[in-house]
Amino acid sequence: MAGIAHFLHARAKDVMVALMAVMFFAFIVQIGSRYVFNAPVDWTFELILITWLWSVFWGAAFLLKDRDQVKFDVLYNHVPERAQRVFALVAALLIAGGFLLSAPATWSFIEFKSIRSTDMLHLRFDFLFGVYLLFLAMTVMHYLWRAVRIVRGDALETLDGEREGEDAR
Repeated sequence: MAGIAHFLHARAKDVMVALMAVMFFAFIVQIGSRYVFNAPVDWTFELILITWLWSVFWGAAFLLKDRDQVKFDVLYNHVPERAQRVFALVAALLIAGGFLLSAPATWSFIEFKSIRSTDMLHLRFDFLFGVYLLFLAMTVMHYLWRAVRIVRGDALETLDGEREGEDAR
């Protein structure tokens, strides 16, 4: 199972690299067309926005580790491990629950956006915003799995440092 997770994580990195490459290419085309040829093109701006949106949610869904997240842990760091486990479990369940509660409204909004397309590239908005549903699903799965691991008694240090399927450093 760890081999499959590692393979999928590597492919998620490949997608992120492709998104960044497309964004950079569009940026270079935009600069060249505007300042070298004095003939700006509009599709580059739209492509940069789309790849930025996808890279943010793709990266958050598949590449960020818990230790990369901003945390307000002043109180957490000053309580015994048993209380830390309770805090971590409550936080994981609240985060997963909050995202789950937002899923129907999110789906409805994205489905509603299917009637419109972008101005230049004519991509449907439901495709563009669909990456948020992927982010939502992965976040729920991640925090539910984190809750299971907390209840199971896994060490808290391993929960904060790694995404599932990655080797410990």
